[in-house]
Amino acid sequence: MTTLYLLGSAAPPVLEIASVIEDAQARGYDVCLGLTPSAARWLGPQLAGLEQLTGHPVRSEYKAPTASDAWPRADVALFAPATFNSINSWALGLTSTFVVGFAAEAIGKKIPLIAMPCVNAAYAQHCALDRSVAELRGMGVTVLYGPGGFEPNQPGERHPYPWHRALDVVDDARQRPLPRP
Repeated sequence: MTTLYLLGSAAPPVLEIASVIEDAQARGYDVCLGLTPSAARWLGPQLAGLEQLTGHPVRSEYKAPTASDAWPRADVALFAPATFNSINSWALGLTSTFVVGFAAEAIGKKIPLIAMPCVNAAYAQHCALDRSVAELRGMGVTVLYGPGGFEPNQPGERHPYPWHRALDVVDDARQRPLPRP
């Protein structure tokens, strides 16, 4: 079975994460869920159920250096929803959260990475976003942003998040894994 690390930030689509996990499991993935601390707070009452659903602990903090890893090794990772802060932090190598730290390290480990931002049109006007997306793409990350991926909505508007598109790209990455160091 292919192990998928599903990483999420505190943006409204993270509230749909249980159905995304179920969809990924139906596609044949063993899913491990990692969240930013804010996303974990948003999902607080659901965390026990999400752990039961995945069969793995939900992680939102770095483990202690002496602790064993509670998750199997990742075959592919999907960072979605990825907020403005998470995308920019990741591109800059600022790894103050577990999920951004994992994503940054996964580049060097050659784990296939797919990211799908979730930003509104106001954030999308900030030059840092385009620069960060370009940086991540330059490092080999598949960033689903723009036509065919996530397209920003106006502040306060909610549009369906294209989870199916993200999982389709994860499926494609599973078909063509990168060589590992």
